[in-house]
Amino acid sequence: MKRNFDFEQEGIQVKKSCCYFCHQNCGVLAYVKDDKVLAIEGDPDFPTNTGGLCCRGNIALLHLDHPDRINYPLKRVGKRGEGKWQRISWDQALDEIAAKLSQIREEYGAEAVATAGGTQRTDDWARRRFMNLFGSPNGFHNSHLCWIPTFMIETAICGWSPFEIDLANSRCIVLWGQNPGASSMPEMSHLSTLREKGLKIITIDPRFTETAAKSDLWLPLRPGSDLALALAWLNVIIYEGLYDPDFVENYCQGFSELANHVEQFTPEWAEPLTWLSADLIRESARMYALNKPANIQWGVAMDQQGRASGAAIHARTLIRAITGNLDIPGSDLLTGPSMEFITDEEMEANEYLSDEQKAKQLGADKFKLLTWPGYSKIVEMSKKYWGKAPTAEWMCEAHPPSVFRAIITGEPYPVKALLVSATNPINSYGESKLVLEALRKVDFLVTCEYWMTPTAALSDYVLPIAGALERPTITSSYGCSDYLIASQRAIKPMYERRNDYNFWRDLGIRLGQEDMWPWETVEDAYLYKIEPLGYGSESYDEFVEYWRYHFPERQYQKYLERGFATPSGKVELYSTVLKDLGYPPMPEYVGPVENEIDHPELAKEYPLVLSTGHGFMPFHHSEHFQIPDVRFLNHEPYFQINPATAKEYGIEQGDWVWIETRRGRIKQKADVTQAVAPGVIITQRGWWFPEREMKEPDLGGCLESNTNVLTSTRDEDCCPLSGTWANRGLLCKIYKVDSAEQKEGN
Repeated sequence: MKRNFDFEQEGIQVKKSCCYFCHQNCGVLAYVKDDKVLAIEGDPDFPTNTGGLCCRGNIALLHLDHPDRINYPLKRVGKRGEGKWQRISWDQALDEIAAKLSQIREEYGAEAVATAGGTQRTDDWARRRFMNLFGSPNGFHNSHLCWIPTFMIETAICGWSPFEIDLANSRCIVLWGQNPGASSMPEMSHLSTLREKGLKIITIDPRFTETAAKSDLWLPLRPGSDLALALAWLNVIIYEGLYDPDFVENYCQGFSELANHVEQFTPEWAEPLTWLSADLIRESARMYALNKPANIQWGVAMDQQGRASGAAIHARTLIRAITGNLDIPGSDLLTGPSMEFITDEEMEANEYLSDEQKAKQLGADKFKLLTWPGYSKIVEMSKKYWGKAPTAEWMCEAHPPSVFRAIITGEPYPVKALLVSATNPINSYGESKLVLEALRKVDFLVTCEYWMTPTAALSDYVLPIAGALERPTITSSYGCSDYLIASQRAIKPMYERRNDYNFWRDLGIRLGQEDMWPWETVEDAYLYKIEPLGYGSESYDEFVEYWRYHFPERQYQKYLERGFATPSGKVELYSTVLKDLGYPPMPEYVGPVENEIDHPELAKEYPLVLSTGHGFMPFHHSEHFQIPDVRFLNHEPYFQINPATAKEYGIEQGDWVWIETRRGRIKQKADVTQAVAPGVIITQRGWWFPEREMKEPDLGGCLESNTNVLTSTRDEDCCPLSGTWANRGLLCKIYKVDSAEQKEGN
C-alpha cells in the first residue's frame, strides 16, 4: 500500500493499529491525516507479521468505508425479513431494546435472553459481563468448533492447555488438522525457514494442502478418523518404548492403566479406520517421539468431529504427556494465566451470576465440560494452583444448538430474545435450516454488525459496529495466556458506528448496571487491565505508542516446583476430573458420526465421505464476500473431488453439483484435484451471496451453497464432553445440477 503515497507530507500521524480479519491479529501502521486513514502498511516491528500483510489485511481501507457497511442504527418497520428499515438514533435504539429485554426478564426470567458472540472482532468479556449482571447464563459462541474443547480437555488433564509452542527450539512439529499455508502466512513463513534448518514437519490432513507440500510426512487420513490415529500413536510410542520414562514416572499418574488400555489399538487395527498404512502410522509416531523436543500444534479439525471430538483431543493430549513434551524448551508450553495484568476472566463479573441461574444454562445437563459443571471444576483447580482462572467467555457457554431448539420448542423453557454480536449464525452454525427456523421464530432479535448479513436481515434492530481501524484491541489469547499485545484505533468510528463495548455498557446502564461499568470508553477499560504492569502510562494510547507489547520472561518446567494444576498434582493420564463429571477417564474409541463400517446401510445411500470445515483465502468464516477486490480471488463456491470419483459420477471441472446428506442439500462447483483421496468430498464453508436481495425468502442465498446445511447437531451426534457438533466425517451423495435447476437458481 506504500506506492504512490507521500509519507512525508505535513500533518501525517502514524497509528499503531492491527488487522483482525483473522486470528493472527497482524500489526498495522495506519497513516492518518485530518481523522482520515490515507494508507496502511504492515508494522515491521510487530512480532507476528513483522511487516507483512496478506490479501485480507490489505483490504482494510476498502472495508473501512465500503458502500455496503451499516453506518446508522436501523429499526425494522415492515414484516420480519421484508427489508424495510427506519433510521433511528442510538438513544432510541438502546432505550427500546432495554425496555423489551426488561419486559422479557419480568415475564419469563433472565434466562429467556440469549446472546451470540463473534470471532476476534469484539470484546467478548463485555458481552459476558452484561449477561452475568443481567442474570442470564445463556451467552454462547461458535467456540465449540474452534479450540475451546481442546483447551478445556487439555486443562482437565494437564492443568492448563499447552497451546503455545516454542517453535524456534523445536526439532519436530505436528500440524494436526491445521493448514498455516492458507490460514496464517506469517506462521508458514516461519515454518519454512526452520525446516531449512532441520525442523521435521508432519502434516495430518485429508487434503494435500499448501502445508502438506512442505512437510516431511503427510498423513492423508480419512476425515473424522483422528481418534483412531491418535490411539495408534499411543500404542506405538508405549509398546516400542519411545515414551519418556522419567517424566512418566515422576510427573504422570495412570500410565499402567493407559498402557493396558491402548494395547488393542495397534497400527494394524487403525489402518482400515484411518485409510493409512500401518507402516506410515508407525513412521510418523516414531518421527515425533524420536525428535524431542517436539510440538503438536492444535488445529480445529478435532474440535469439529462431533461425538468423537473429545476422545480424540484427549488421546492427542496424552501423546504429548508420555513423551515429556510439556513445558520444556522447544515443546508445547503451559503458560498459565497472567499474574501481571487484569485478565478477561477478572473483567467478566462471573461472581454476580447466581448458582440458581447457572443451573439453568442450556446444555449444561448434557455437555458438562464446556458449561458451568465442568468449568467450575477447572476454576477450582486453576485458582488453587495459578491464583487465577481461565476466561469464562468461550470456555463456559450455553450449547448453541440447545439454544436454537429452545427458541423453536420452548423446551426446557422459552428463549424469547437473541442479541447477536459480530456473527452470522445462519451461515456459521451447524444445521443451518434449524438456525434459520429459530431466527425466524424468536420474538426479539438484535444484531450488531458491519454488514446486512442474512442474520441481520431478520432482525428487529441492526446496529453499526466499529471495525478494525476504528477501535483499539488487546490480544492475549482470549485471556488464556500471559502475554499481551496492544493496538490503538487509527481514527474515531465513522458515521454513527460504535464499539461493541459501548453497546453492552450503554445497554447495561439502562438495565440497572450503572455502578458496574466504571470505564466510559474501551480505552479506559484497557488502561485498567494493564495498569498493574507498572509501565506508568497515563493513557492506553500512550502505552501502545511507547511499549505496545508485554512478553514476560519465559519460565520452563514450572512443574518441578509446583506440579500440575490437577487434583493429583500430576498429568492425569487417567483423568479424575473427567471421571467425576461422568465421562471415561481415558479416551475410548468411537467411530465418526457417520461411517461406512458402523453404518453400512447408510453408506449405500450416502457412499462418499464428507468434510465441511474447509476455510479458504481470502475469506474469514462468512466475511468479506461483499468486497469485489477480494471476491474475484474466489468468486464462486467450490468443493474438492478426486478425478477418479469425478469420473465415476460424470463430473467435470467447474460443474455445478448437488451435495446431499440426511439434513439437506447444497450446490457447489467441482474442483477436480488429486489433493483429496477418492471417495472424499471437501466443501468450502461460509458461502452466501451479498449481491442478491437481502430479504425473504432468499436472504442472500444463505442456504443455497452453505455447507452447514449438511452438518448434524443432534445431541447424540455431538461430543458428550463439550457439545461440539459434527462438521467432519459425515456421509454424503452427489449428483449434477441439471440445466433447468441451474437456470432457476434452485
